[in-house]
Amino acid sequence: MRRLDGRVPFRGGGFSPRVLPGAAAATLIGLVLLWQAGASAGVIPTLFLPAPASIAVALYHLAASGELWRHLGASLQRLAIGWSIGTVAGLAVGLAVGLFSVARGPGMAVVSALFPIPKIALVPLFIIWFGIGEGSKDATLAFGVFFPTVISTAAGIDAVPRGLIRMAQSFSLPFWSIVGKVILPGALPAILSGFRVTVSIAIILLVAAEMIGAERGIGAFVLSAGNLYDTDNLLAGIVMLSLMGLVLSWVIGRLERALLGWR
Repeated sequence: MRRLDGRVPFRGGGFSPRVLPGAAAATLIGLVLLWQAGASAGVIPTLFLPAPASIAVALYHLAASGELWRHLGASLQRLAIGWSIGTVAGLAVGLAVGLFSVARGPGMAVVSALFPIPKIALVPLFIIWFGIGEGSKDATLAFGVFFPTVISTAAGIDAVPRGLIRMAQSFSLPFWSIVGKVILPGALPAILSGFRVTVSIAIILLVAAEMIGAERGIGAFVLSAGNLYDTDNLLAGIVMLSLMGLVLSWVIGRLERALLGWR
């Protein structure tokens, strides 16, 4: 449809949804305020679901006593070690599967066979293998992170336009130069999207591993509060997990902006 001045309106902006400034924070704040209002009005029974104000008080006491930082520090250390091991191994295997025919069949066969196994069910087995200490917890997280990383890395490599690879080959670029300058940048969006998934998986497995055998950690704290029916501290632990996920998601988002500015 033409405008009155005879010019055709531009309709080729593409599909590029943007994050509205403040929309995420406003949504979370609105939900918390609605929750607090329901608790204050008696609509939400605080015996079973404490009000946000009570949870904030519990978090304050935990932080003031130093218990919050001890549990959070132990969990973050396990998360960093387990996620890093699983990610590095998954990237290596994913690159091999995506680049080499000799590795694709065996690699995907192993991933397809082991990926559907619930990782939480393997925690007792890892305790038998690696002991009740940190080794079993790191192995649980690494095992859970490994398979999604392999899949996202291999899928990202497969999604790189083959025309770009053929163009690089036509200029007689070495194999590893093509990998570093064409394939890896093209696969990076899928790899970073996989990081968002694996971080969430790692937090879930972290809590499960700490609930089974740990004295320190957010999972152990939540389990202890639940056994005592201390719902204020129980929800405070869950809030800590939620904040951990939000912070890590923000970090990955910043990483995407830094590495994927060319898009």
